[in-house]
Amino acid sequence: MTPKRAQKIESVLKMRQSGLTIVMENVHDPHNIYAAMRTCDAVGIQDIYVLNTELPRSGYFGIKSSSSANKWLTVHQFDDVALCFEALRKEYDCIYTTFLGEASASLYELDFTKKVALVFGNEHNGVSEAARNLADGNFVIPQVGMIPSLNISVACAVSIYEAYRQRKEAGLYNQEVSLHPNADSIRALWSSYSAD
Repeated sequence: MTPKRAQKIESVLKMRQSGLTIVMENVHDPHNIYAAMRTCDAVGIQDIYVLNTELPRSGYFGIKSSSSANKWLTVHQFDDVALCFEALRKEYDCIYTTFLGEASASLYELDFTKKVALVFGNEHNGVSEAARNLADGNFVIPQVGMIPSLNISVACAVSIYEAYRQRKEAGLYNQEVSLHPNADSIRALWSSYSAD
């Protein structure tokens, strides 16, 4: 590995945010997953969760993307809502689901300086009731158009860039912040890939 590539790996690793993640529940279109993954990499999210309780496991999440974002991320896959949320509770202080409800908070009311997981539902039915019941609350992205929702990958991008904005203002992207807890294994994995 060249010194330049080693320096790039260290620079990116120092920006990884162990206190921020997304969960994609029963997302049918793999392109939406891949687009969300690419955005996660862009804002320094290392760990993402894919929760699939509806579709056949085989072939559901063939991890392949033109952006190759998948190889830079740690993907946690679950087929049980309760087990997924149990794992999330060990790492994150707050879990919020996207849901168009009267009691839902605005995205801009959430405090992303805490350890936060955001759950996005599938293209047709949104987040399941089971997931909403296990979450700390729901949020919406304010909109003024006729169509009441955004594509999942767009909603994910808007949401995590708000998280990026808040966390950057709070100094959580300062390179002196402690490294991701799994930094050594992430570094070793990234080092094994050929240059893009």
